[in-house]
Amino acid sequence: MNPHRIIIYTDGSCDTQHAVGAWAAILFVQGTKIVLQGEAENTTNNRMELMAVIEAIEYVDTHYPDTTMEIYTDSQYVVRLPERQEKLLANNFHTKKGTPIQNYDLVQILLQKLENTKVALSKVAAHQGKCVSEITKFNTEVDRICRKHVREFVKENYKGISD
Repeated sequence: MNPHRIIIYTDGSCDTQHAVGAWAAILFVQGTKIVLQGEAENTTNNRMELMAVIEAIEYVDTHYPDTTMEIYTDSQYVVRLPERQEKLLANNFHTKKGTPIQNYDLVQILLQKLENTKVALSKVAAHQGKCVSEITKFNTEVDRICRKHVREFVKENYKGISD
């Protein structure tokens, strides 16, 4: 089965006090909704945003190869990476000071995946209270999934640590 186009909504969230985060992706494959999610320790919000997109692309590549993906994210950081790719490559993923850019490993993975797959990244306004469209509705839903996952992860793994 190879659907023509898969719509994906991604988000990442981080509890900065505990440096733990979660990522989530909602995929729509021929009318079927699939939710992916995971967590990480010693992480940041941007790493979780990157992981959400990477994991969604990997899932689609594994289960539905050669399928076009349309990914909606509220992460300006993620959406702007393709336009920064040439500069990042020219500087070997290092800053002007000569240190590796933040999230070097995930940025490199994502850029490779974007080159080798049919993916369109679209920026969506974050955390819109009233769901005025399908896009904002599912962006809000994926955000709630992430935040809930972070809360549950902290509760289960950091018992006795004050919030």
